[in-house]
Amino acid sequence: MNHRTILSLFVCLILPFLCPLTYGQSVGVGIEKPVDAQWLFDGSREMLDEKWEYWEGPRLSAVPPIKWKIVKDPVSDGTALNTNDLAAANGKYGAADIVTKEKFKDFRLHIEFLIEHEGGNSGVYLQNRYEIQVLDGDSTSHGMAAIINEKAAPYQLYQGLGKWNAYDIVFRAARFNESGALVEKALMTMYFNGVKVHADEFIQQVWGGPNSGLDGGNDGGKGITDRPGGIKLQAEGHDVLYRNIWIKSLDIPDASTDF
Repeated sequence: MNHRTILSLFVCLILPFLCPLTYGQSVGVGIEKPVDAQWLFDGSREMLDEKWEYWEGPRLSAVPPIKWKIVKDPVSDGTALNTNDLAAANGKYGAADIVTKEKFKDFRLHIEFLIEHEGGNSGVYLQNRYEIQVLDGDSTSHGMAAIINEKAAPYQLYQGLGKWNAYDIVFRAARFNESGALVEKALMTMYFNGVKVHADEFIQQVWGGPNSGLDGGNDGGKGITDRPGGIKLQAEGHDVLYRNIWIKSLDIPDASTDF
């Protein structure tokens, strides 16, 4: 081992913030999109119409075009996307959820959200299956930043009403053998406002039934199938805003997403 290698190892151990992360250096609110990632939402109506559509689940009652509104960012310059679609009033999830037209397998995702009012509720769905909760006031495994119904996140990392928050996620899709049997469950690592809250967590199933997402109606949500899915955002009749959404497709051969 030469002196340069020893020095590099020392820097990585003592000053880890100087060492590039496996799936991108920056995490947290306001980070810039890497050049090799693609926008999913840049604040414009044009991109909303180009890249998103209503999810055609069993409870869909919204009618295209998407009724979610582009609104002024309440904190800084720019615009954001408001989830408050009237078709989803009173928490009718699945009635007006939107999903990306492009489907994904393994990926690195960045998304920012702001909840305007107490109890505001939405959700970020990975592959239109696995929900990462967005819910003001709930610190349980069904609450803020949780892998829903499976693993809670530290609620104190939430910035609170009227402030922007960020999820940075690396996701590895479930794996199947040649006969189509599930051999490895989906795996993810996530930072919440710059702090790692889920590290190499296997996701056990789809929750919420067929109105929730892909495979939700298969064997009580345990019947995961081998098909990619889009990024879905949930409408529940609340003023929850999203901005700065970008994604980078990956190919993760080994069962590790930690970064």
